[in-house]
Amino acid sequence: MKIVIPGGTGQVGAILDRALTEAGNEVVVLSRRPSRDREVWWDGENPGTWAREIDGSDIVINLAGRSVSCRYTPANLKAMMDSRVRSTRVVGEAIAAAVHPPRVWLQMSTATVYAHRYDAPNDEATGVIGGAEPDVPDYWSYSVEIARNWEREQERADTPHTRKVALRAAMVMSPDRGGVFDVLSGLVRLGLGGPVAGGAQYVSWIHDQDFVRAVEFLIDREDIAGPVNLAAPGPLPQRAFMRVLRAARGVPVGLPATKWMAELGALALRSDTELLLKSRRVVPGRLLAEGFAFDHPQWPEAAVDLVRRARDGAGSIRRPVRA
Repeated sequence: MKIVIPGGTGQVGAILDRALTEAGNEVVVLSRRPSRDREVWWDGENPGTWAREIDGSDIVINLAGRSVSCRYTPANLKAMMDSRVRSTRVVGEAIAAAVHPPRVWLQMSTATVYAHRYDAPNDEATGVIGGAEPDVPDYWSYSVEIARNWEREQERADTPHTRKVALRAAMVMSPDRGGVFDVLSGLVRLGLGGPVAGGAQYVSWIHDQDFVRAVEFLIDREDIAGPVNLAAPGPLPQRAFMRVLRAARGVPVGLPATKWMAELGALALRSDTELLLKSRRVVPGRLLAEGFAFDHPQWPEAAVDLVRRARDGAGSIRRPVRA
């Protein structure tokens, strides 16, 4: 198959590019800064010659959007919104204009669309969309609006011959340098991997191997469209999440952090505390209902596997042998 990945040069794009190429597919990445074979220039906003790659392709997986690993200033939030909405719009226009459109368009979204809550998990059918929670920073609602507008732009695209799926992805955990797992492991190594602001907020995550397998599952299942949660079925409170990671790394103690300490740490890392403090209790209702079986459903085993691979320097995904 020919698979086109707009915005595929980040961590998640590298995971998919590597795995889908190893599986024998032709993968083309659309990038603002192409630097190697199979990378084609685009600006993420305007029609261009890059659209020729989409015409005649089998699959489009759009990952484009400004990284969320930044300070959530008004300018950065606007850049997150504009980069996601505009890139989705122009991908939809390219698919609509294609003589031979792809059969499926997987559009990245985010589990952040759901409400900050502790009481119950969010699946696609009964989950509460965020934006109206009390006692949270006002700008958290803007993050939800980004997600909603991102998905709405895909819904509006006139692509009658192309199935559309919105990937409401949790944090993708891989051993690659610079990814979220690498950052968390670094904090653990420094003795800073304790609970943050009490640690009751839920962490939703997905192992990189299951992320790739879920994408392949959704490509193959012609009967699935609309939003799909890409998250492991075992979200857990942040204090438990970090305790498990400390155990996997053999670090007995992790210093706790108050909310104001988290603010200072996020400032030093040029990130934002929403990534630490929002309770994302997201479960994969549709995937489980459709028969998808996770290889790494629970965090303790997943953490051990990721630590081992990080120590081995194994960024690539090792596919299990199936009977």
